[in-house]
Amino acid sequence: MFVARLRHFVPLLLILSAQVSARDESLFTSSVTYCSEPDALLIQQFNVAYFQRNSSIWFNISAASVQPNVSVSANVILNVYGMHPVNFTLDLCSLFNGALCPLPTYNFTGSDSIPLPSSLGVNDKIPGIAFKIPDLEAYVQLSLTEVTTGDLKACVQATLSNGWSAHQLPVEWATGALGLLALFSAIWHSLSPEALAPYRLFDLFYLFQWTASTALLNLNYSSVYVAFATNFSWAMGLLTASSISPIQLSINNMRHLTGGNMADATSSSAVGLVNRKLSPYNAAAASFVDAGYQRISFAKENRAFLPNLLSANVDSSAFSGSVEELSAASTVQLVTATSSNVLEAGVPIYVNYVGISTANAFMTIFLVALMLLAMLVATTAIGYGIVALATRCKQNKCSPISQLGDQYLGFSRAWLLRVCLVVITPVTTFAFYQWTLKDSWLSSLLSVVLFLALSSSLLYPIFLTVRLAIRSTPYVLYSQPGHLSSHGPLFALYRSERYYANIPLLIAILLKAAFTAFAQANGEVQLISILVIECATLACLLFCRPHKTRRADVLATYLAITRVVCTGLLISFVESLNLAAITRVAIGIVIAVIISVAVIVMSANTLVNLGLTKLLPARFQRRPTPSTDISILEKGGDVERIAGRPRNPTPERNIPLDPTINQPYPESPSQMTAEDRSTYSEESGSTTLGSLLPRRWSFQPSQSTSHSRTNSQSQYSPTNASSSRRSHPPSPLYPHSQSHSRQPTIDEHPPMAF
Repeated sequence: MFVARLRHFVPLLLILSAQVSARDESLFTSSVTYCSEPDALLIQQFNVAYFQRNSSIWFNISAASVQPNVSVSANVILNVYGMHPVNFTLDLCSLFNGALCPLPTYNFTGSDSIPLPSSLGVNDKIPGIAFKIPDLEAYVQLSLTEVTTGDLKACVQATLSNGWSAHQLPVEWATGALGLLALFSAIWHSLSPEALAPYRLFDLFYLFQWTASTALLNLNYSSVYVAFATNFSWAMGLLTASSISPIQLSINNMRHLTGGNMADATSSSAVGLVNRKLSPYNAAAASFVDAGYQRISFAKENRAFLPNLLSANVDSSAFSGSVEELSAASTVQLVTATSSNVLEAGVPIYVNYVGISTANAFMTIFLVALMLLAMLVATTAIGYGIVALATRCKQNKCSPISQLGDQYLGFSRAWLLRVCLVVITPVTTFAFYQWTLKDSWLSSLLSVVLFLALSSSLLYPIFLTVRLAIRSTPYVLYSQPGHLSSHGPLFALYRSERYYANIPLLIAILLKAAFTAFAQANGEVQLISILVIECATLACLLFCRPHKTRRADVLATYLAITRVVCTGLLISFVESLNLAAITRVAIGIVIAVIISVAVIVMSANTLVNLGLTKLLPARFQRRPTPSTDISILEKGGDVERIAGRPRNPTPERNIPLDPTINQPYPESPSQMTAEDRSTYSEESGSTTLGSLLPRRWSFQPSQSTSHSRTNSQSQYSPTNASSSRRSHPPSPLYPHSQSHSRQPTIDEHPPMAF
């Protein structure tokens, strides 16, 4: 039967094998830009690929020489991680009997695949790792210099790629699916006041958002780390888009109509617009334009190969169009040190990597926030309708649902707080950054409105919580069901004396957003400030230990240590240190691995809080013991609860008892009647005088003035088991189950030994 079922997986295996075989070791151009003002050569398309398997190249080129009587020499430079293994110059006048001197004025359109001669030894010059390392940092520069005057006539740069990248669509979808799973788990378990899933939702999204924010600083990141960080751009609200996306086109129109003049997103790769001092270029373009000439000679075999390469599928018709027409049709952009479209390190490079222009970053997040708010309002309205209908049912049919009616408003407020906590990092970061652009007045106005709305939604509940704790005691926060159900996401995760533990984290998020946005001109200031903030956050966790369980403190401390270590490793990306490109690549991979481990840990935590461990066979589940119980510890329990004993904390104020039942016990056995002695039988679990009474034994006052008890009233009954329940804050959904307004009777306190 098992072998027969394998036939369903054969097509999948064939598909995977086809994809693996189709992955040839190759190098190809990923972006093409002008590195100087085009003069003699205009390029419309430039795609070249090299395949190691058969030492062949494939090209698809469309260019035109537009200036007559120009004799040039070609300088070719290969830059790989800041090193220059190839740097030579060709004297075009000495090739093909002077056919290329001067350059003919015609359109050149060619597309073909041609094998390279073995005498060139290209395979020996390219190391094998160049075809495997993700996000290769290499480019080729072609410079055409006039022979007589030495003027630069054309300069083209083409970045190279091997097809491997740390940015993977499956990773993006997997992390997004994990976020949705955590969201559904939080919604399902939010009905329980002790469930951890609603609180771990913020921890998971904060980890994703912090990972993305580490690539927003003005640092010279390695390309592999920027690509890795873009896997989590969706958590910041920066959904991958294109230049023709309807949302991005609408934002462009809005900006241009409201005073915006910044560039829109490019239709080509954003890599070509990166500042030449940064990865993947790792050097200024001008340093290679005047490079020294290295004359090379070609063997007879090579001389025969070059004409075949140049004549393959070439349309040599006379060029009839003007320079302006060809420039308008060209997709190759000009990128120089003085160009306005150069992408600097930090937010510009990151957002353009995912297809969003720098000026559109905040508006994209603004629209995503509006979508989340609309979904929250719609879901809340539907839930309110269900609860309203349930309250009209008969009490004996839908009493559990009807009891939710009084607490539904608090439930909705709690989820509004959770949404605000999730979006605070992207909103504050890009709202602050929008104020520095001074591009569109409407975008700036909306950023102020959104920031004020988010701030008021968080500051007012925090103010109410702190005021209530100061006026009374912190324990009151956990004993008032209305406040606990509405504002619980701010403090319910922590111990009562550490109810304020979430405030330092929110302050840290706000400060990091401010330094990220307002200190974009100085990466060192950004990095040092954020590192100090992360260290202070870690110190607060170690000093306060705010969580209810040790496991929760360990998890929070581990995530804080991860943030501190990774932020410290970012020092290697400081541009002024001038570390080698390969060193920065290695450190970037190390940071990515550390963050990946943290993501795996949070994924496992999400599955545990979802309750999937209950599906394991019984032999794989740990049996609860008086000392440890994973499920109860994870839900905020303690050893006393596991052992079955009430915690019974010392009351913070005197609780008066009913004076009618607060009577002394008999002084001697002789004062007890025969009827009373019969109640202390061995069957009822009692012992002789001076021993500890049964845990569930209680006195029931009689209606007579002498407070005598009948045999049926003083007998132990299993129904009195509720008197030994643990004293902890009541459920926010069922506030009347544990009322604190009445005076407790002696039944609510375990009797003492006498």
